[in-house]
Amino acid sequence: MAGIKIYHLYPDHLNLYGDRGNMIALCRRAEWHNISIEVVPVRPGDKMAFSQCDLLFMGGGQDSDQQMVAEDLKKRSSELSSAVEDGMVIFAVCGSYQLLGSHYITGSGEKIGGLELINLYTEAGTKRLIGNAVINCSLWYPTKTLVGFENHAGKTYLGPGLKPLGQVMIGHGNNGTDKTEGAVYKNVIGTYLHGSLLPKNPWLTDFLLEKALAYRGQDFIPANLDDSLEEQAHNAFIKLAGSKKHKRMSTRA
Repeated sequence: MAGIKIYHLYPDHLNLYGDRGNMIALCRRAEWHNISIEVVPVRPGDKMAFSQCDLLFMGGGQDSDQQMVAEDLKKRSSELSSAVEDGMVIFAVCGSYQLLGSHYITGSGEKIGGLELINLYTEAGTKRLIGNAVINCSLWYPTKTLVGFENHAGKTYLGPGLKPLGQVMIGHGNNGTDKTEGAVYKNVIGTYLHGSLLPKNPWLTDFLLEKALAYRGQDFIPANLDDSLEEQAHNAFIKLAGSKKHKRMSTRA
């Protein structure tokens, strides 16, 4: 049986807006695809070997949690960077997504240094970017949609060599202006989409599992799953997001 090890980074601190549901989705779909899975909760100060990790999950957190996480992980930044370059999978949401870059400038002007794993930076905006979001995701051809909920004051900007996870159809995305959402580098995926993201987007869950298996030289042999409930949830979310967008536009008119 194929198998992978998932590190769940700081589950007591990085757990906003249903991000634990992402772990549940990963575990359930791994089970349904006959993939053995070991989940290792990693807490501040724990000794860990990223060389043994196949998929690192990092949920969302407040600014204070980000600073704590950054300080703890910077001690391991060279090991993390090597694992990323070798192909380890990282799935990072919101505050953890911001942490992957060079720095985050808070609303008070404080500069929080990031892990410098991928080429992006974030600065606080003057208003929060909140609401349901739908993006056209570039991981597949033809493209698929991803749906989720975003709630962030940070505005993230991607540098050269980094591509977005997708283009915004409904919502704000990385910064509310350039219509990009998230970032992809090798097997690293960062996104602002909470809600939680993976249960409503099973194709992304399977994509992460497939990449984690490939990292260890294993094949992903998908089971013939009935995803009708997940697809209903996905489509209902798109319908809801679209109706709210139409309502806002009508109000402005």
